[in-house]
Amino acid sequence: MDDRNEGSTLMDLIASMERMEQEAQRVSVDDVVQAIGRRSFGPLLLVAGLITLTPIIGDIPGMPTLMAALVLLVSVQLLAGRESFWLPGWMLKRSLSRQKFDKGIKLMKKPARWIDGLLRVRLPWLTGYIGIRVTAVVCLLIALAMPPMEFIPFSANGAGLALALLGLGLVARDGLVLLLGFALIGATAALVLVNVL
Repeated sequence: MDDRNEGSTLMDLIASMERMEQEAQRVSVDDVVQAIGRRSFGPLLLVAGLITLTPIIGDIPGMPTLMAALVLLVSVQLLAGRESFWLPGWMLKRSLSRQKFDKGIKLMKKPARWIDGLLRVRLPWLTGYIGIRVTAVVCLLIALAMPPMEFIPFSANGAGLALALLGLGLVARDGLVLLLGFALIGATAALVLVNVL
């Protein structure tokens, strides 16, 4: 599964989403999935993380849980060996206003250009066959933990950033970014435990 075929930078991914139908009043999950492709784990993971992390979009109640469900379904299917990911109709129909979506995309552009300048192929063995599956297991665990995180301040944002880093690491074949994502997951887990215990 070659994630670089679907866009190897954040700006490529943002450009794919910007090319969606401009006349529509709302943007659905299906619109986003169609724009980035159903075959690549990295871009789907990256978009789920960015949506959870982005102000305006990620702050919508239930959005982190919806993105967690998407990550969970995609991770399980990747581990099961599927080449193209299936998502249920109820999830694909979920939408938000075009205005909010466009504002979120605009907020992403400046940091995306800066982040793209830092990416390069590093530790590529971490983004190979085994690395992708290890990442899928970690993402599955994150997805299971995300719904309760909506009630703990900033923890869902930490999970969103971790998902974005893992997706970005896979897309750019940057193993160092993957390692940063794993480290952030550990820090987020510690934050959740401190708040729960």
